[in-house]
Amino acid sequence: MIASYLLASVADVRIAVPVSVVEEIIRAVALTPLPSAPAIIEGAINMRGVLLPVIDLRVRLGLPHRAIDPSDFLIVLRLPTRRAVIRVDDTDDVAQIDDASIAIPASLSASLAGTAVLAGVAATADGALVIYDPAAFLSQSELEATEEALSTSS
Repeated sequence: MIASYLLASVADVRIAVPVSVVEEIIRAVALTPLPSAPAIIEGAINMRGVLLPVIDLRVRLGLPHRAIDPSDFLIVLRLPTRRAVIRVDDTDDVAQIDDASIAIPASLSASLAGTAVLAGVAATADGALVIYDPAAFLSQSELEATEEALSTSS
């Protein structure tokens, strides 16, 4: 089966997320701080009257933190339990990838088997494309702490 993935970049890391969970892509805006949120949450944005947490992918991917820049993009995602936002440096294109060409992490390396956010790697004409599982960007405890921080900020 062929699926569509949104390509984006964070630092020098090229990422892909399923288009099926992408709700909207907007230019970066100022974030509302959420002091009691977990470190993975950069802040929140008000999206048509609803506070949405902004996940710092740099933290999740083990990259150095960088302050938000007006040239960044925010990708609004529909996750299984809530809507959330990820900040990326740039968005690129939508790629069509055959599920059969995606290698799952455990088959690539034992060290990647425990990487929950990694859904797989696909070989493309431009090189390897790392596909992420947006539902795994927040652990259950981070999600609960985020919900608590959002409820006290409203």
